[in-house]
Parts: sequence; C-alpha cells; structure tokens
Amino acid sequence: MLKPLPQTWDLERFFRGGSESPEFAAYLEELAREAEAFRARAEAAVPPASVQEAGELGALLEQMQTLQMKIRQGGAFISCLGAQNQADRGAVSLGGKLNMIQAQFQAGVNRFDSLLAGMDDARFAELLQQEPWQAIAFNLEERRSQVRDKMAPELEALAGDLAIDGYHAWSSLYDTIVKQIQIPYEQNGKTVLLSAGQFANKLKEADRERRAALFTEWEEAWADQADFCADALNHLAGFRLQLYKHRGWDSVLREPLEINRMSQKTLDTMWSVIEKNKPVFFRYLERIASMLGVERLSWHDLNAPMEGKQMDTSYDEAAELIERQFRKFSPQLADFAVRAFEDGWIEAEDRAGKRPGGFCTAFPVSRESRVFMTYSGAGNMSTLAHELGHAFHQDVMGDVPPLSQRYAMNVAETASTFAEMIVADAALQQAETKEQKLFLLKDKIQRAVTFFMDIHTRFLFETRFYEERKNGLVSVERLNELMVQAQKDAYGGMLDGYHPHFWAAKLHFFKTGVPFYNFPYTFGFLFSSGIYAIALEEGDSFEDRYIALLQDTGRMTVEQLAQKHLGQNLEEPDFWQRAVDLSIEDVRQFLELTEGK
Repeated sequence: MLKPLPQTWDLERFFRGGSESPEFAAYLEELAREAEAFRARAEAAVPPASVQEAGELGALLEQMQTLQMKIRQGGAFISCLGAQNQADRGAVSLGGKLNMIQAQFQAGVNRFDSLLAGMDDARFAELLQQEPWQAIAFNLEERRSQVRDKMAPELEALAGDLAIDGYHAWSSLYDTIVKQIQIPYEQNGKTVLLSAGQFANKLKEADRERRAALFTEWEEAWADQADFCADALNHLAGFRLQLYKHRGWDSVLREPLEINRMSQKTLDTMWSVIEKNKPVFFRYLERIASMLGVERLSWHDLNAPMEGKQMDTSYDEAAELIERQFRKFSPQLADFAVRAFEDGWIEAEDRAGKRPGGFCTAFPVSRESRVFMTYSGAGNMSTLAHELGHAFHQDVMGDVPPLSQRYAMNVAETASTFAEMIVADAALQQAETKEQKLFLLKDKIQRAVTFFMDIHTRFLFETRFYEERKNGLVSVERLNELMVQAQKDAYGGMLDGYHPHFWAAKLHFFKTGVPFYNFPYTFGFLFSSGIYAIALEEGDSFEDRYIALLQDTGRMTVEQLAQKHLGQNLEEPDFWQRAVDLSIEDVRQFLELTEGK
C-alpha cells in the first residue's frame, strides 16, 4: 500500500466545492424536478388491469429505482459534509433541501405502492413472473403488503410532508445541540476545548482516577443540555406514536421488526439466549474489577484499557494489519480494503470539529463508499475494520437491482462485525506474549459485553420509555431513572456507578431513519458470529458462499437468509447459542490467563 496513507477522504470527485458547490446545487435542483415529475406521474397512474397494461407501472418502477440511487448519492454527500465539519451550516441547509425532495419522492413511492396494492392478486402474481419484476419479486410483495397496513396514500404523503419540519426537525435540533458542546480538557499544561466526539475518545483514559474525573465532566456536559435533548426525544417519540395510532398499529416494535425483516419470535429467542448466558460474562466483569483493585466496576470502567498494555498502533500500521488479516480469509475483501485506503475513501484524521462516532455511507451512483471515523490509536482499529466491512457489503451489492440493494440495519451489521472478527481472531492467534493475548481477548470480550449488555440497556430503555411516553411527556429526571434502571437490569446489578444521561449522549436514540436503533446491532454481532463459526469449519471455500449471502440481504427475511445460506432456523435457540459460545470461549481463556489476579 501507499505510504503514508491519506487520512482525509476525497469528496471532490463527487461534487467540487463542498457545501458551496454549484455542481451539487444544480444536482439538487434537477433532483427536485425529477422527484416532482415522478410524484405527478405516479398520482396520474391507475392500477393495471392486466400484465399487458403494466407498461406505465414498469416505467414508474425504473424511474423510482433511478431516483432512489440519486437521492442516496445526495444524502451521502451531505452526511459527509456535516460529519467532517460540524460547523458547516451549509450542509445543514442542504440537508433541509434534500428532506423536501425526499418527501416529494416518498409521496410518489407511496402512490406506486398503492398501485401495486390495487392490483388483483392473480394479475399481480402473473406480473411477478415477468422481467424486470421477477428479479425484485420479494421487494414488491413486501411493499404491497406493507402499504395495505398503512394509512391511505394521501395521508401517508401528508405525514411525510409534515415530518420535514416536525419529526426530522427534532433530529436536526439534536444535531445542533451536539455541535454546541465543548468540554474543557487539560492537555500538556493547557486547557483546550474539545468537541463531544473528541472528548468521548478521552474516556478510555488508563488512569482510573483521571478517567472517573473525565466521566464526571462528560455527565455534566450532557446534564447541561438535558432539557433540550429531552424535548427532542419526547417529540420524536410523540410523532412516531401518533403515526402508529393512525395506522392502527399497537406495538412500537412493529415498524423496526418490519424494517429489519425479522419476526418477534426471532428477537425474543435471541434475547432469551443472551440472558441465559449472561452469568458467564458477569464473571468476566468481576475479574476485571479484581484486576482494577475495586469491588465492582463503574460505567466508566467498562471500556477502560488494561493498564500498561495499551498498544500504540499508527494508522498506516493498522491499515497494513487489517489488509493482511482480510487476505487470509478473502482476497476480494483484502483487495477492496487496499482500494479504500489508497483512493481516499476514509476520513480518519484526529482533529477538532468532527462529529463523534463512525459510519460508512454509500455513493451508489458512483459505485463507491466513504468511511468516517476519528483514528487515535489501536483502540480504533476495530472501528476501522468494522466500517470497511460495511463498505465491502455495499460494493458486492453493486450489480443487484437498486430496489434489492437496501438491506436492513440488522444484516447491515453482518459484514462489518464479520470483518472485526477476522482481524481480532487473527491478531489473537499471532499474539507472542501473555500480555498481548490478554489485551486482545479483553478487546474481543468487551465487544460481546457491549452487544449483550450495553445494547440490551438501550433496548430496555427505549421499550419502557415509549410505554411511558404514551401517557405524556417524560421528564429529564424520569429519563435518567429509566436509563439507570435499564443499565442495572442489563448488567445484572454488577456495577456500582451508572450513566444517567446516556439517553442524551447517544445519537442513536435521536435518529429518524430507523426506530429502535439498538437490537439490530446485537443481531448483527451474533449473526456474524454464527456465520464465522461456520466459516472456520469450511475455510477458504466459504468466501463465495459468504458473498452470495451478502447479496441476498436486501431481498429476503433474515429467517429465509439463514435457512438458504446457512441451513439454520433463527426462531430456535441452537444458532444463537452456537454464536454466543464463541464469546464464551474467549471469556474462558481470559479467566484462565488471569487466574489469581
């Protein structure tokens, strides 16, 4: 690979000039005209009475898929602009324009779906035997079923229009709140102001006393913004609940389960298996507490590095390691990673003004992706591998019809978590000392603890919050109580200090694209673990099968996906237990190596 690797991404190849780009402004203007034309054309169409009369519907389908790709391209560009510079007000303005375009487009989509629903069952079944309909039959049947469970198309269109300055606006307000946060930090004898994203990286401080002090500052910073965050969260939830009521939906989990194409039974089985196995991970938490010289861990200890064992790995070294480990499993994945590293697909520079966290976003028209993160050392290597997994997933979907490219969040985490596992396991096998092995084991186990307990915390909190929100606004004090109780329940009361304002600090609670932005992460981790267990047995021959599975993620339910490609029933506990067993083995090794500590 090139040395040194670029650590800032290249957005200019899409649209030159950033948020002031005349090229992008023209793109949005043309996109607005196309979306309006699509909506008008869809509203003028009538359900075809026969396959022979489906020509206009076919033209709408082609137009819809093209527009979907263009809107995703525009949205990816705007999200990258806002992430790389939170002070970029131009990006905020562009986001508002795109939301209006999306509302127009969605109104046309709703009408298209109603045309499908208006067809006679026999005619629709006949239509699905023809091309291009046959290739996307699953997606069309799914849309037809869902539209019959919603309000009339004109009401759905109205809800979409109102969401721009309602639902989505509350999410935008939260983004604005986060941008204003600046937290003092002592560095080299001077006090500097860090953004929320920069300060969050400091919470992994090795010295416990220092870490506790930093965590107190973190809590206080969010407490200062809690009233505003509570307003945003309450009104986001209120909008959702009202929409669900008018659709006749009685469960807040109905939409996220539909979006993730999974059954309630699969979700219940997954959590049940996790609960059954938590005592193993409680023993791990007890051992970490003993090693830190405390009776019980506090919240700020959960991601603490092993004292004196933090590895110092540069970005270029991390890239080399990732590429090397990917290649042992999949040459295609490794070649893809090299391209991403060398061609400026990754924004990794540690600098002020960037938003917290990491993500991968696709530019489907250009057949490229962009990865966002802030690399500050070895602790970020797993994030880098994770996001590259996302990018690879999107890359192998390039030849799939656009309507079948949109896979749900739970399977979106498949390739990303799988990529993490490849790197983590390979590094562990190559560890030369006990200290290195412990460091890597802890890193692996900590991710499992996050998915089994941290994500479970979020799921429990949101489930209970929505129940209380049905009866009115939920106060900051009550939100804090709900969060602490969820943390106690998810961690089995193993901690002696919690994070009351976690509901405010976690971006995922405020996202409007996917409700319940939590359990899909745990699903993705365990689904990947189960796949990884099979891959270990099959070796090199599994690569083609793995890519075929990824290509089907946008056109099957998760139950169908597992049955077809893995021969597994996700509504039964066996698959989930096999997946959890991989993490249990890591805990067993860790406890054995730390016996007496």
